[in-house]
Amino acid sequence: MKAITVFPGKPDSAHVADVPRPRIEEVAGGRGVLVKVLKVGLDGTDKEISAGEYGTAPVGSDYLVIGHESFGVVEEVGERVSELVRGEFVVAMVRHPGEGLYDSLGLPDMTTSETYHEHGISLLHGFLTEYYVDAPEQLIKIPPGLKKVAVLLEPTSVVEKGIQQAFEIQRRLKIWRPQRAAVLGAGPIGLLATAILRLRGMEVVTFALERPPYLRSELVEAVGARYQSTQERPLSAVAAEDGRFELIFEASGFSPLAFEAMRALSKNDVLVLSSVTGGHREIRVPADVINLEFVLGNKVMVGTVNANREAFESGVRDLAMAEAQYPGWLERLVTRRVEGLDKCPQEVRLLDMGPGAIKTCVDVAQLP
Repeated sequence: MKAITVFPGKPDSAHVADVPRPRIEEVAGGRGVLVKVLKVGLDGTDKEISAGEYGTAPVGSDYLVIGHESFGVVEEVGERVSELVRGEFVVAMVRHPGEGLYDSLGLPDMTTSETYHEHGISLLHGFLTEYYVDAPEQLIKIPPGLKKVAVLLEPTSVVEKGIQQAFEIQRRLKIWRPQRAAVLGAGPIGLLATAILRLRGMEVVTFALERPPYLRSELVEAVGARYQSTQERPLSAVAAEDGRFELIFEASGFSPLAFEAMRALSKNDVLVLSSVTGGHREIRVPADVINLEFVLGNKVMVGTVNANREAFESGVRDLAMAEAQYPGWLERLVTRRVEGLDKCPQEVRLLDMGPGAIKTCVDVAQLP
């Protein structure tokens, strides 16, 4: 069967390959589920792995099938699988449990292990292929009504986890009902965070570099949030003039904004960092002032990466709510569709991440 593979560490090695079709027997105890891949979302991680920046092939293999944002349909189940049946739609979680304490508690996203297993990224083949096999514990059932947008569930789960962590931390206050939130960045994560915070009834200001109007600003406003170009009015100015924020969700990919966000956060409140930033950027910050404000203001800053089953299942509920409350909005996030796997290597290498682009989706097979 076809798959898009790379040789990890080798730049621009993404290519169409013929790989063995998986079998349900590969999962022990009759617990295998064979899934036909329908759609796969592409993001910066796929581009960076294709560029040879990171990525680890499974043990015994010299290649890695990439792609971690999946959506598919169950083709076959093992004799001891009762959770799923043929014809049901599923999304696969990205990370598999390791051997650490938190992995054993169903929180592989919080693992303390240095080595972790992630589909299409580290030690597990990904989903830019025709079929994959996994255990039902790793699969999230998708209602048929979400089949056009469920490929967005994996990035949605990242947002869900960050927001869940913020509320879990704020149990320290006994009562925390944030009314004013900021989202930094208007890429897929930032836009999904904007919609989810609006679904929770918050006033949201979403910050991005480009001046409006353009698609991303229109999408922000379509869910009742406010778009703010940082070229016109930076975060620090908005916080100083309009008031600080109770919850800030950072998804800009620009690390200096994290330090600006620390000062835009109000007392007792939470800053969630979700950007994974490489490089060696350095800036000067008012360290004493930031430290003083955090200590005297009981502020919290927390990093979040990946997601667990609870976050994926919350994502299903919020995607359904978004479809009901903002019809057609989620589909507008997909700005480029690629038919089939043959053009994927070029799409991954040249992934458009400019202001006019939001999400690229590969239609591997037709929706049933």
